[in-house]
Amino acid sequence: MLLKQLVIAWLERRGVTLEDIARLVYEVQQKYIHDLTMAACRESVERVLEKREVQNAIFTGIAIDELAEKGQLAEPLATMLRNDDGLYGIDEVMALSIVNIYGSIGFTNFGYLDKVKPGIIGVVNSKKNEKVNTFLDDLVAAIAAAASSRLAHRDRDGLLK
Repeated sequence: MLLKQLVIAWLERRGVTLEDIARLVYEVQQKYIHDLTMAACRESVERVLEKREVQNAIFTGIAIDELAEKGQLAEPLATMLRNDDGLYGIDEVMALSIVNIYGSIGFTNFGYLDKVKPGIIGVVNSKKNEKVNTFLDDLVAAIAAAASSRLAHRDRDGLLK
């Protein structure tokens, strides 16, 4: 549990709370799960953050964003990350390592969130001139997509009561 708390602290340091991510989950699943609650969404986010592969991706992505922000990466990588180069793609690849932990429905959830950039994803993405969040926006979308998928599976199996 120590790593989970550390991951939460790292996300908060970058301006992202569990409630922000839970709101994304609610937005994705409210049309499909009758009586969905924010508490269920937050609990699902927390379960996703307990996964070691998720923790590792978050630590890695945030560390790379922060190194780029501090000018501690070599060129041409530094410029690609500062500009969130659309052809870079490694940020999405890292996010995809999270997306499928609760099944392939995560891919469609991630695609929607990455394209529309609702809620905190849009906020994080809009800070391009202030911070480097090249990895962060995709990681947050991936966490929300995985948590949404987890809820969909639990609902189908009658485990959401």
